[in-house]
Amino acid sequence: MNINYSKHFTPILNQFFQSQHNVTIESYEFQSTRKEFEGDLTLVVFPLVPQIKTRPEDLANTLGNYLLNELEAVLNFNVVKGFLNLVLSDAFYVEQFLKILNISNYGHQVINDVSPIVMVEFSSPNTNKPLHLGHIRNNVLGYSVAKILEANGKKVIKTQIINDRGIHICKSMIAWEKFGNQETPSSSDLKGDQLVGKYYVKFDVEYKKEITILIKQGYSEEEAKQNAPLLLEAQDMLRRWEDNDLAVHKLWRTMNDWVYQGFEVTYASLGVSFDSYYYESETYLLGKNIIKKGLKDQVFFKKDDGSVWIDLTAEGLDEKLLLRSDGTSVYMTQDLGTAQKRLEDIPQLKGMVYTVGNEQDYHFKVLFLILKKLGFDWAEALHHLSYGMVDLPSGKMKSREGTVVDADDLIKGMISQAKTISESVGKLDSLNDNEKTALHETIALGALKYYILKVDPKKRILFDPAASIDFNGNTGPFIQYTHARIKTLILKSDIDSSGSFESLKELNIREREVIKQLEIYPEVIVLAGKQYNPALIANYAYDLVKSYNTFYQNVSVLGSTDATQKVFRIALSEKVAEVIANASSLLGIDVPNRM
Repeated sequence: MNINYSKHFTPILNQFFQSQHNVTIESYEFQSTRKEFEGDLTLVVFPLVPQIKTRPEDLANTLGNYLLNELEAVLNFNVVKGFLNLVLSDAFYVEQFLKILNISNYGHQVINDVSPIVMVEFSSPNTNKPLHLGHIRNNVLGYSVAKILEANGKKVIKTQIINDRGIHICKSMIAWEKFGNQETPSSSDLKGDQLVGKYYVKFDVEYKKEITILIKQGYSEEEAKQNAPLLLEAQDMLRRWEDNDLAVHKLWRTMNDWVYQGFEVTYASLGVSFDSYYYESETYLLGKNIIKKGLKDQVFFKKDDGSVWIDLTAEGLDEKLLLRSDGTSVYMTQDLGTAQKRLEDIPQLKGMVYTVGNEQDYHFKVLFLILKKLGFDWAEALHHLSYGMVDLPSGKMKSREGTVVDADDLIKGMISQAKTISESVGKLDSLNDNEKTALHETIALGALKYYILKVDPKKRILFDPAASIDFNGNTGPFIQYTHARIKTLILKSDIDSSGSFESLKELNIREREVIKQLEIYPEVIVLAGKQYNPALIANYAYDLVKSYNTFYQNVSVLGSTDATQKVFRIALSEKVAEVIANASSLLGIDVPNRM
């Protein structure tokens, strides 16, 4: 990531090419100078040569001398082949810092009445089990992308579609009916989602027992799986649910309500929230009207058995089922209807982001393609935020076998670990118990979210709780601790950072590096928004913290005998703390003022 130097040097470069060669250059390519060469800024000259018709080295030398004579900011230059390396003055960097110092919410765009509206879908759980580690990645990723899009000046609606119907839901219901003895969250002292998940696991245990018995009776394994009594009962319950059986719907609503209450507790613990909700039970039939329109427009076709399909072989895909022969919908039908319903609810919507694991890459490729073929121009504004799975040292998680890492248990465990570590390295004696508890939660969630978000979404993660909560290295607590250190430094100082330091002409090289890091923050936000990639923000925050800590360890902030220098260093420290806090907020991470 480089500073956007073009705004500083483009006018004078344009003046040179127009006055000396009567040529207009559309753009210039700047890079940070490589460490093995002297300089701060490198202009790549090769793309300019065809219009001037001269050797790259000659043009670079001519440009270097011109800039040296015309700009006080340029102290020296050197040429390496077709690269012009410029040495910039300390005064230039002081000037750049002064420009950003008093910008409120620096790097974040303002949202107003004409800001585009986008929807970000994340979480989207099933109502047959509690949230687990995989859901945590989905939630923190979707929430962070929503915050990053807001920082890019977009109005964001955070939503989810809750998968509250289907055979998997009926499995929990059947198991509770047969084995639950009227157990409730209050009677069991379990969160509602954990109680329902307990019976989803129970179904699988009893289902496997029945399969074993049927195999002993002479059934093949496949026949046993299809004819196990528990599965047949679950299938019958699903049919009764679709027929609006009153008793089935009453139990369904009761158990789903338990789950929703449990989910809200987890969301609150995780620090995520939603602006709207969609439910599969209300949307799964919506796509049927779209299917009718597609048949009429000959986008879809019917097979002899009455099922409806779309042929995507010309696009390198295959034929995709959209409606079963008995007229029932599939997931694709539901998603077509839900997408249109969201546009009907919010006609001004300019985009939708679906935060869903990469095992659904094909599904979303097909969904977006079908919507385009149906003539929906807004389909171009749909994006699948695909992400890799979260692995454990013990292997892949399986919900029905009860081998998942429960989100609530993980958060509690990390808070406990944060307490142990922070009390051993911190100075918290002056905090009361409530303040200590809040701090432990802040550290734990910062560690968890940062460990997940610092990795490119497309990559798989091997989650290591111990490594995530380390106070050193590329971790959330390390970034939080630096913010707290700066806040403590400022509190101890009696220096008014609003004092003047415009006259400062000399900088320590480490001060220059911190300013360079601050300068690129707006560009990082823009790129993270374009790529839907919080890892860019996370790793920027780490680079900023590293740069500041190098400065802090080698330059005395309060010990300088130069009053102007002390004012500058406190102002620099305050701006770094502000940007750390703002960047962390885009990750959903709070930063404490003391650790």
